[in-house]
Amino acid sequence: MNTPMSMLTSRGRVLPFSEKERTEEETGTLESSLLQMIEDNRRSSLQLREKTERSRKEAIRHAARTADLLVKAVNGGVEECFVNEKRIEAEIRSLAVTVARFGKQTDQWLAATHAVNSAVKEIGDFENWMKTMEFDCKKITAAIRNIHEDH
Repeated sequence: MNTPMSMLTSRGRVLPFSEKERTEEETGTLESSLLQMIEDNRRSSLQLREKTERSRKEAIRHAARTADLLVKAVNGGVEECFVNEKRIEAEIRSLAVTVARFGKQTDQWLAATHAVNSAVKEIGDFENWMKTMEFDCKKITAAIRNIHEDH
């Protein structure tokens, strides 16, 4: 729009030469100002885009770090549970062996006490037999004395 005629007229009137120069200077200043504003806007948009990209990358890095920490925290708990489970299973196996050994030992003790009880019973039976035999012998002795005294 910078035709010679448009420079000579400003809003439909003819300008004197000094105003023409001033208008051209203002137009040049205006254009340079607009170009400067466009360049500033482009530069600030580019800086903003770069800053946004850096912030996005940093946010992604932080999110990845947070995810890693969360996974480690969860896995640490799971790993601890797994280790504890293995320890408990080993302890259960050990206790099962101990219980079986105590069961056998208890059976042996029961067999021994039954044998002792049987022996004591037999002793008691023998003692009763001995008392019976002693009583019988006394009767026989008394009978023999009576017979011997009577003759």
